[in-house]
Amino acid sequence: MTVDTDVPPLVSMRGITIAFPGVLALDGVDFFLRPGEVHSLMGENGAGKSTLIKALTGVYAIDSGTIAVAGEERRFDSTADAQAAGISTVYQEVNLCANLSVGENVMLGHEPRGRLGIDWSAVHREAAEYLASLGLHLDTRSPLAQHSIAIQQLVAISRAMVLEAKVLILDEPTSSLDRGEVEQLFTVMRALRERGVAILFVSHFLDQVYEISDRITVLRNGRLIGEHLVAELPREALVTEMIGRELDELSAISDAADRDIDRTGTPVLRAAGVGKKGVLEPADLEVFEGEVVGLAGLLGSGRTELVRLLYGADKADAGSIEMHGEPAKVHAPRHAIDRRIAFSSENRRSEGVVADLTVAENMVLGVQAQRGWVRRLSKAEQDAIVTEYMEALGVRPADPHVPIGTLSGGNQQKVLLARWLAMQPELLILDEPTRGIDVGAKADIQRKVAELAAKGLSVVFISSELEEVLRITQRVAVLRDRRKIGELDPTSVDLDGLVDFIAHADHDERSVSR
Repeated sequence: MTVDTDVPPLVSMRGITIAFPGVLALDGVDFFLRPGEVHSLMGENGAGKSTLIKALTGVYAIDSGTIAVAGEERRFDSTADAQAAGISTVYQEVNLCANLSVGENVMLGHEPRGRLGIDWSAVHREAAEYLASLGLHLDTRSPLAQHSIAIQQLVAISRAMVLEAKVLILDEPTSSLDRGEVEQLFTVMRALRERGVAILFVSHFLDQVYEISDRITVLRNGRLIGEHLVAELPREALVTEMIGRELDELSAISDAADRDIDRTGTPVLRAAGVGKKGVLEPADLEVFEGEVVGLAGLLGSGRTELVRLLYGADKADAGSIEMHGEPAKVHAPRHAIDRRIAFSSENRRSEGVVADLTVAENMVLGVQAQRGWVRRLSKAEQDAIVTEYMEALGVRPADPHVPIGTLSGGNQQKVLLARWLAMQPELLILDEPTRGIDVGAKADIQRKVAELAAKGLSVVFISSELEEVLRITQRVAVLRDRRKIGELDPTSVDLDGLVDFIAHADHDERSVSR
């Protein structure tokens, strides 16, 4: 379908600015959504996508800018205000009542009534009509919980039609769907588009974005990078707009990473066909002693899903893992720690720092857990660990007794790195260790990773900044749409080549290593 860009936007967001303490989440962003189009909102983690959606749905108040719907300026103080303006949202986690029937969920809050209260026959009759209008033929009296996530999302969309939604926001609706379910969802989306509904679509699956979308808006670091017709935006250009360019100050670190790795022996880690249905297609990965292996791909490509399976944070249902050639059962983080595998999560705040504890307490937490809470670390042991890593990593301020929550993001990340290094791991998994920190702290962490690898530590390194991946790794495993699509040698490919490899769907899997 061709969208007429001369048609006035149904939604006009101009100069939207939202600031949180210490963070400018949106910086003067413009966004326009026209009737009868599917408009994808793209950007990496922290780009501002969720904040923009929450501004449009009344979850967040805007600090400056204007929002207009159908030409009328609006102020949304709540989600109810947004719904009253015809804006409905279907999230990745469906917000329905699983204990109620399909029909009850479709008509919830809008049930037909008779003299004696709710007319249940009419409820199910009207629900069936709304579902049928979207090409869905379900038993409206069946419990919602009996149906797949895909069907539950379609029920949520039907409910939005009961609310007479003019704007439908679909936030990562396909993340847990198989290909058949995605096609079913897209059929419904196309039908709604033909009826003039404006659809804001958020997905990290490039193939799906290009299949269903009419236009794309790209955000990065809270700023508008560009708005494009899909037909006029090559995939390489989209990926480049999303990831941006790295700063020159970090380029010198690549010299430390430029080493030959001996891959003739037994790898420290060998994962064969590790995967989980609906989460990650079976993937192979080897990491040799002293090697930094990067995992590259866009957000949602399967990078984090793979390392969580390797660490036992999520349980794989396929494949096997070996450490030094010996079978290793890693079904929980405890097993990984016993195998001297350390994992620093991308969720620094929720899965990393304990904000109310001091820097020192956070730093020794891993060693204490490894030893067991009965065998307490002595004060002398704690002081030795803290002194060594405060100095080695340059944690600032150099006071181990302040709460870690008062430190900058970069220094918090250094403390987390110290926590894992104090456990003397053989394999260190770092998921987005430099996200959201300043250039100086970023360089410190990259330099330390390169130094540790040169001394024999094996590292799996994930970063959304592809230049960073190329700079400090000896091999790059590339993932897209939750499957591994190949491996590249950082000395044989530049940023444009890596972007091209990620962006295109039909290349053969390649493996190149040095």
